[in-house]
Amino acid sequence: MPIAFISLFAVNFIGKFGTKKSLISALTVVGFCSLILPFVEVFWFYKLWFAVIGTCFALGKICVYGILRNNISDEKSLAKTMSSVEASFMIGVFVVNTGFGWIISSQFSQFWKFGFLSISVLSAVTIFLFSRLSISEPLKTEKENIFKDLLAFINPLVIIFLAVIFSIVFVEQSFNSWLPSYYKNHLKVNSFFALQASSFMALFSYIGRTITANIIHKFSLNRYYVLCLSLIILVLICILGIQYLDSTDSRALLFLFPVIGLFLSPLYPVINSKMIAHTNKAKAGLLTSLIVIFSSLGSSVSSIIMSVLFNQQLLEFYSMYILCAVILVFIISIIYFRFADKNN
Repeated sequence: MPIAFISLFAVNFIGKFGTKKSLISALTVVGFCSLILPFVEVFWFYKLWFAVIGTCFALGKICVYGILRNNISDEKSLAKTMSSVEASFMIGVFVVNTGFGWIISSQFSQFWKFGFLSISVLSAVTIFLFSRLSISEPLKTEKENIFKDLLAFINPLVIIFLAVIFSIVFVEQSFNSWLPSYYKNHLKVNSFFALQASSFMALFSYIGRTITANIIHKFSLNRYYVLCLSLIILVLICILGIQYLDSTDSRALLFLFPVIGLFLSPLYPVINSKMIAHTNKAKAGLLTSLIVIFSSLGSSVSSIIMSVLFNQQLLEFYSMYILCAVILVFIISIIYFRFADKNN
């Protein structure tokens, strides 16, 4: 929720200080907070820590997307670069989930908090490398009221696009945060393997985004996006077939669910690059803040609904629920592409 709240106001902050200084500031705060975390025992600090990290994440993501838009104009080149950036994000998720999973399940589980020291080191290295980099900054303009800018920016195409973003993250969150619980409670695997479920999902997501970055220039963004969605639906239908025709807790499901990440992961960077590439550079920061806000809302709403599903012991409908969500993404995306093609 801090991510959603701060994102809109972060645009003015970034516009005042620049994307480079803003990103370095966010990394500095993350590095410092992660450095002191292992040595603090009071619970209020953890709640504050989550809020601060969420704020820095929002700031950092808006800066990164702004930097990409300011330095890359071609739609397919932007899609390729954004896929590579998002792929690095997923390999980070894989490494963190695997590393912390090993620590928590080992005899040294009480030292799990010291794993955050590695994040401090990575933040310091990133700050050093990024400070030596020369990037193109947008031209500074007089800043108006953020809400006036927002009202002037919103149109039917933007609204449909944000609905697509919300829906994609809604589906992603259903996997990323809840797949381990599904593995443990419904497929009856041990805690360590259940914890690694998200890691394997992230690994397949990394592969999917890396492949996308290398082949996207050969295809139409629209067709590639629709193909990925169609393959997700196909895999989910196979999963439902196994559950209803064979066994609801078949071991084959352990391997089929992570495969979805291969086709789900390209959706977010591809649809973002298509919209950002056709947005004025001066408005790129505002669009990115809206992307972050609706991504956060999609994640939050998905977690709330999934928690109800799990609490009511309705795990046999987990696959059906996700399939319905993916079909909804498919329908909204087709509407978006038609609007986008008319405007272009």
